Amino acid sequence: MHTQEANLTFSQRLQEIRTGFERPFWIANISELFERLSYYAVFAVLARYLHEQLHFNVEQASSLTGMFGGWVWFLAVIGGAVADRLGFRRALSIAYLILAIAYFTLGSIGSQWFATVRNAVPLTTLVALVLVLPAFGVALVKPSVVGTTARASSENVRSVGYSIYYTLVNVGSTAGPLLAGWQEEHGSSQAVFRIAALSVLLMLFLVLFLFREPRKTGGSGTASLTRVGKNFLTVLSNPRFILFLLIFTGYWVVFWQEFIALPLYISEYIDPHANTARILATDPTVVILFTMVVGFMTKRIAAFHAIVLGTLISSLAWILLIVHPSVWMAVATLAVVALGEITQQPRYYDYISRLAPADQQGTYMGFAFLPLGIGSFVAGPFSGWLMHHFGEELHEPKMIWWAVVGVGLATTLLLWVYDLFLRRDESGGV
Repeated sequence: MHTQEANLTFSQRLQEIRTGFERPFWIANISELFERLSYYAVFAVLARYLHEQLHFNVEQASSLTGMFGGWVWFLAVIGGAVADRLGFRRALSIAYLILAIAYFTLGSIGSQWFATVRNAVPLTTLVALVLVLPAFGVALVKPSVVGTTARASSENVRSVGYSIYYTLVNVGSTAGPLLAGWQEEHGSSQAVFRIAALSVLLMLFLVLFLFREPRKTGGSGTASLTRVGKNFLTVLSNPRFILFLLIFTGYWVVFWQEFIALPLYISEYIDPHANTARILATDPTVVILFTMVVGFMTKRIAAFHAIVLGTLISSLAWILLIVHPSVWMAVATLAVVALGEITQQPRYYDYISRLAPADQQGTYMGFAFLPLGIGSFVAGPFSGWLMHHFGEELHEPKMIWWAVVGVGLATTLLLWVYDLFLRRDESGGV
């Protein structure tokens, strides 16, 4: 079979790709592009919107922004089980309806017509409740799209299908901040939320009118909710793996500062008129352009060592912003953070897949997202405290980034110690 694939001409391969995907594959993946566009457009402006438009102080705005990102990755753990029970068409429809309502409501909280609701509920409680809603939507979208990609792709082009999925996710992640940046220049930040809501609402109609439930394969499918609970206990029974996840959470505490602290820092201490949403497009742009290059350059490095190296690179990146606080140096900082991200991220999943027992790989991979969620929950209040203490109280805003670098270096050190004393016994060579 491999020999036959190797001997295929370009036109034959193109024909395979053209005929190897059923319509649900394209509908699901196109909808994922617009879901990512909406999510990252909102994420790019959220911290400043909460602080400048809804008048939360920096600590509250940071904590709420961290919560927005945190819930997404926590609920993703059970999202697959729920989507499998609902069916992908129903799950996607419900998800896009929830997202449309959530984004529209979030952008409307400061509006005059929303005053009755705003006055009836404490503002912090109201915003917190609204910020949880998108997580329910995203948690249903991701497993539905990945599951559709598996079911609606022929075996000989399935790997290409996942590449298309990953590419469209990154295109959406880049387009979101760019769209938000354009809208901030030509309108208002509230309009970003309405555009995001419209984007996912259109995906609802796309799914309702054009998506058909893909056929089920003979595989075991997604775990039930009961199975998810048992899987959680299985993971907890491996303290070494839990320790690794907890240590690696430090990487995400550092990484999420680009969405939480950085926009507030730039507007407060560098340039209040800077287009921070457009600046945030730097990271996904670098990911798209250099993932293959960095992967080729680091392919001979052991997976765990690539994780340590990527953590170190992303941590040291913030020193650039300390040395010369400017908009262009913020762009350079994010570019280096992204290089660290693409050094470690593919190898992180590779490492976990090798670490897991042969019959529990799915279980372990399902919990690989937990550091992203925990990191976001921690990064929010941590960022708020740094902005308030070093920026507003001590008037030493550069110290914010020294603290972030310190967390990154401590994480790197702990990973090195883990490698030295604990990892050697796990699965040699990774």
